[in-house]
Amino acid sequence: MKKQLLIILILCLAAASAAAGLLAWDLSRYAGSPVNPEAGEPRHVKIPPGAGFNEAAGIIEEAGLVESPVRFKILATLRKATTSIKAGEYRLSAKMTPDQIIKQLCQGRVFLHRVTIAEGLNLYQVAQNMEEAGLCSRADFIREATDPKTAEKMGIAAQSLEGYLFPETYYFEKPVTGQKIIQTMTNRFKNVFDQEWKNRAEKMGFSVHEIVTLASIIEKETGNAEERETVASVFHNRIKKNMRLDSDPTVIYGIENFDGNLTRKHLRTPTPYNTYTRKGLPPGPIANPGRASLKAALYPADTPYLYFVADSQTSHYFSTTLEEHNRAVRKYQLNK
Repeated sequence: MKKQLLIILILCLAAASAAAGLLAWDLSRYAGSPVNPEAGEPRHVKIPPGAGFNEAAGIIEEAGLVESPVRFKILATLRKATTSIKAGEYRLSAKMTPDQIIKQLCQGRVFLHRVTIAEGLNLYQVAQNMEEAGLCSRADFIREATDPKTAEKMGIAAQSLEGYLFPETYYFEKPVTGQKIIQTMTNRFKNVFDQEWKNRAEKMGFSVHEIVTLASIIEKETGNAEERETVASVFHNRIKKNMRLDSDPTVIYGIENFDGNLTRKHLRTPTPYNTYTRKGLPPGPIANPGRASLKAALYPADTPYLYFVADSQTSHYFSTTLEEHNRAVRKYQLNK
C-alpha cells in the first residue's frame, strides 16, 4: 500500500513538473510572440492616471495589441510589472511582443508630440500652434503667457512672456498644461540668453528686456540672415541719435485685429507700439526672436546707416541720409 502511495505521489509530482514546464514553455512562447507580425501603423493607447494593471491590460487588449489577458497578467506578475505601469499616451504596435509592451509601459516611454515654433511668431500665433498640435487650448496658453504672475514664476522680468517663448522644435507628452509648455520654452530662452549675453547687454547700456524687444523687431524686419547685423546697426544708430525707429512691424503689433493692410492712418495713430509716433523702443517685444536675431541685437554691424527699404522679397537697400533713402523708396517701393 505504501509502495502504491509512493508511486502515485511520484506520478503527481511528475505531472505537476510537466505542467509547470508546459506553462513555462507556453509563457515563454507567448512573451515573444506578437499578435500580428504583419500589422500596419502603430496605435495610440492612453493609460489614464491612476489606472491599475487590470484596467491597463483591458485597454491594451481592446486595442488588439495582446491576446489572452490572463497570460498577459501572469507574465507581468513574473516580470514584477503589475505595479510599475506608468500612465500616459503610448504608441504601440501589434508587431510588438507582450514582453516589449510590458517593458515600454514600465519604462514610461510615452509618445512625444512634436511641435515646431518658427522664429518671429508672436505669442498668439504660438498659442494657435499649440492648439493645432492638440497640446493645450489657445485660450489657456494666452491666459498663462500674458499673466505677470506666470512671468514672475518663470524668472522673466516682464509683464508677459512675449519674446521669451524661444522658437525651436519641442517634444511634449500628453497630457500637458499650458504652464508646462511655457516653462519649457522660457527655460530654453534662459539657456540661450546666458550670462555672457547678459553681461554684453549691460555693457551696452540695455536691459535684457530691451535687447529682446529690439531683437524681436529685427526678426520681423528681415528674414535674410546676412542682413540681420546691418538691420540691427540701423536701429542702434537711430537710438543713439534719439531718432524714432519708424518700424512698420511695431505699428502692426499695436493694431487690434490687423487686416493685413497698413495705412498712413495707422502710422499716424498713437499706440504704445507705434514707433512712428514715439521715440525709443516699444514697451516690450512684438514677437519671439530666434538666436540669430538676439545675437544681432547684441552684436550689430558697425555701419553709418540710418535707413533701409526693402528692394526685394528678402533684402534691403541701406542709406545714410534721408535724401538717399527717399530716392530708394521711390525706386523700390513707389514705382511698384
